Amino acid sequence: MKPSRFPPGWDEERVRRVLDHYEGQTDDEALVEDEAAYEDRTQTLIEVPVELVNQVRELITKHTNARRR
Repeated sequence: MKPSRFPPGWDEERVRRVLDHYEGQTDDEALVEDEAAYEDRTQTLIEVPVELVNQVRELITKHTNARRR
C-alpha cells in the first residue's frame, strides 16, 4: 500500500478531525452549514467544466499565495 499523501498543511490528524466533524453532523446541522456557505459574500460557487478544474485550482492557489504576502 502506498503511504498517504496530503496537501500542504494537512496531515492524518487534520483529516480525521474533518471526517469526525462531517460524519457526526445531523442532517439539520449539515443544512445550516450549507446555507451559511451560500450567504458568505466573500466567496461564490460556480460550475466548472471538469477539464478546467486543475487550472482553476492553480489560479486559486496563486491568488491565495499573493494575498498572504
